[in-house]
Amino acid sequence: MAKKKSDEFVQEITSRDVDFAQWYTDVVLKTNLVDYSPVRGCMVIKPYGYAIWELIQAQLDKMFKATGHVNAYFPLLIPESLLKKEVEHVEGFAPEVLWVTQGGSEQLTERLVVRPTSETIFCEMYSKWVQSYRDLPMLYNQWANVVRWEKTTRPFLRTAEFLLQEGHTIHATMEEAEEETLRMLNIYKEFCEDWLAVPVVSGRKTENEKFAGAIDTYSIEALMHDGKALQAGTSHFFGQHFCKVFDVKFLDKDGKQK
Repeated sequence: MAKKKSDEFVQEITSRDVDFAQWYTDVVLKTNLVDYSPVRGCMVIKPYGYAIWELIQAQLDKMFKATGHVNAYFPLLIPESLLKKEVEHVEGFAPEVLWVTQGGSEQLTERLVVRPTSETIFCEMYSKWVQSYRDLPMLYNQWANVVRWEKTTRPFLRTAEFLLQEGHTIHATMEEAEEETLRMLNIYKEFCEDWLAVPVVSGRKTENEKFAGAIDTYSIEALMHDGKALQAGTSHFFGQHFCKVFDVKFLDKDGKQK
């Protein structure tokens, strides 16, 4: 009888050796972590799944704040004109962007994008807030949701809307910015290995794989059962790309604007 019950249970979940991708989907659905919503590619995170997210968020938040970061919140909607300022960046996200064209019964005079990421709105505000070297560095982090209109989705791994953390920091020198990029990559690695017990490999992405608008993208990669690597976290070095486009300048210690 015990064997029969075991067989019946296994029938509810596809074998990993038969179809690894389907096994994963079966597990997250059967364990009540998530369910599909009426909107294509979007998921409802159920209480058990959201409790896991809360624990992840709480620990990471402590680790970020220990390195001097503070939390803020930026708008969900970004004007098209801001997104278009950085050409390479907008081209990288163009296929995944969801546009808002109407408010109530009126057509908008400028299209708004539902944020796929927040570099542009952060830099727009930094251009107002940064005046002097005394203002730097600014280490701002945001806990939010983003929308990327993906063609192929899978719960938690890749959905049209998902929860994320995105820190966008700004520094007086290239050396400080690069140091910060690698510091945060190491925090992601430490969190995955010490708190989630997931071993990862860290390193620099290739030119073809790096984030749109970045000089360098670093990532942590987790190896899955089927031998494929899953990108589990990224940290990007943007150099002066966004600062020049958004005219972010500061008066340095030597009295010169940089």
